[in-house]
Amino acid sequence: MDYIKVSFELSPVLPAREILYAELGELPFESFEEMDNGLEAYIPAPDFKEEMVKGLMVEGLPNQEIKIVTEKIAQQNWNAVWESNFDPIVVNNRCIIRAPFHEKSAVEYDIIISPQMSFGTGHHETTFLISNELFNIDLKGKRLLDMGCGTGVLAIIAHQLGAYPIEAIDIEEWAFENTKENNNLNAVNGMTVLHGDAKLLENKSFDIILANINRNILLNDMGTYATCLNEGGKILFSGFYETDVPTIKASAEENGLIFEKIEVKNNWTMALFTK
Repeated sequence: MDYIKVSFELSPVLPAREILYAELGELPFESFEEMDNGLEAYIPAPDFKEEMVKGLMVEGLPNQEIKIVTEKIAQQNWNAVWESNFDPIVVNNRCIIRAPFHEKSAVEYDIIISPQMSFGTGHHETTFLISNELFNIDLKGKRLLDMGCGTGVLAIIAHQLGAYPIEAIDIEEWAFENTKENNNLNAVNGMTVLHGDAKLLENKSFDIILANINRNILLNDMGTYATCLNEGGKILFSGFYETDVPTIKASAEENGLIFEKIEVKNNWTMALFTK
């Protein structure tokens, strides 16, 4: 899938950038990257409409200057970008996430990830936050769901920590294929990889749910996740900003989930709930 990158050059940068985070978070933008002079936002090309970036609230701020530039990013460009920046990631001082071309390290948990087109190498704050939290949970023998699995890295870590059986689901076909490839690289058994969305969760139940997607999808599917989670189970949400926590928390609690804690890294947030 092609993406549209929208670059917002802001002067002054604050508070305009924080307002943009909140405003664009209500739209189908999937990821953001802070720049020294503003913000870059990424959205699937089929979802983008020019009017989305017209009449924004930040334009009405006193003495605010804003320049907006859009650029189409072809699908095949992501591989080269990720591979050129894919250095090994250390998680919890016990786990290394590395590419196949990196040498194996003497660690307790060695995870090999070939990212291809999929999201989730451990570099992004949301993947790192959930990866780190998995080491604080007893996963042995727990039935686990990795929703929006991307590369499958979270499910693979969970597998090495004893979760079984595991389901990994992603709506993107290349993520579905990439997770299967990474399962083979890590000799994973007991994981079912599915291509689809939350409709696949009907009549299923899990002890642990990992949902590292984006704010709007989390809110849309919150009821389904809550229904699928067994009593006493845990659900880890990420893919949103610290400013989104009240909205995520309210929706989760409306669906019978109990807030436990959040962890934050560079404004990205992981929220843990129980049932």
